[in-house]
Amino acid sequence: MKLTVRLHLSGLMMSLLLVLLTAFSASASARRASEDEKAPAAAVKKTSTMRGRASWYGREHQGHRTSNGERFDRNKYTCAHKTLPFGTKLRVSNPETGKSVVVRVTDRGPFRHQRILDLAEIAARPLGIVTHGAVAVVAQVVDPTTPLGPTEAPENLALLAADSTITADIHTNIVAGETEAADVALTPEPAATYIIQAGTFGDPRNARAVMDKIQSVEPKLLVTTVATTTAEGRALNRVVVGRFATQAEADEVRLRLARVGVAGLVRQGENL
Repeated sequence: MKLTVRLHLSGLMMSLLLVLLTAFSASASARRASEDEKAPAAAVKKTSTMRGRASWYGREHQGHRTSNGERFDRNKYTCAHKTLPFGTKLRVSNPETGKSVVVRVTDRGPFRHQRILDLAEIAARPLGIVTHGAVAVVAQVVDPTTPLGPTEAPENLALLAADSTITADIHTNIVAGETEAADVALTPEPAATYIIQAGTFGDPRNARAVMDKIQSVEPKLLVTTVATTTAEGRALNRVVVGRFATQAEADEVRLRLARVGVAGLVRQGENL
């Protein structure tokens, strides 16, 4: 009788021990699952933001095929990136002005200096890129359903712009079905850049005529107008050609333009 009671108690203790072990194992698994869920979220936050300089492209590429097969339209909110999957949407912000736009990746590039994005003209204008040629930006991957066009800047834009852990690289493993992109090799952008001033006009139509002439013979050149005002309040329109790494490069283009009747003066870009 005593032996039966002891065996019965022993069985109860074993059952209780198994219940405790099962509960402990389930709790540990739940903790690991919770930690695993948090890890990708942290990784997405880290890898879905990049920082660097963005440039633009416009009329000279109008109608050309982009890398994804679409026709480029400078009046659509699109951009070029070296590795992100086509269709990825980015919120691109200028920390200096607080302006932001949402664009869609349709092309590859840019492949010069430390540029991380090329924006279509309509997207580049509110960020000040058309005026300056290139500006420092913060770009973030956003939800695919986010509308394209001007948008609110992130509340922590200043912090993102100052975060030294954010680089010019962005990993594509945040997009379903994609693998992590390779790092992009970058070379420093020249400290001094040069432009060609191809005339100053009071009538914007005259400025446009010179721009059209330049682009008809040199369609790959970046040609813009810079609006200024004299001390007397008179509006002026300067036609500005390119951003060149060296004065020699700018002089070479200036001579080519002179041969077709467009006189120009090489100046440092900072002295516009």
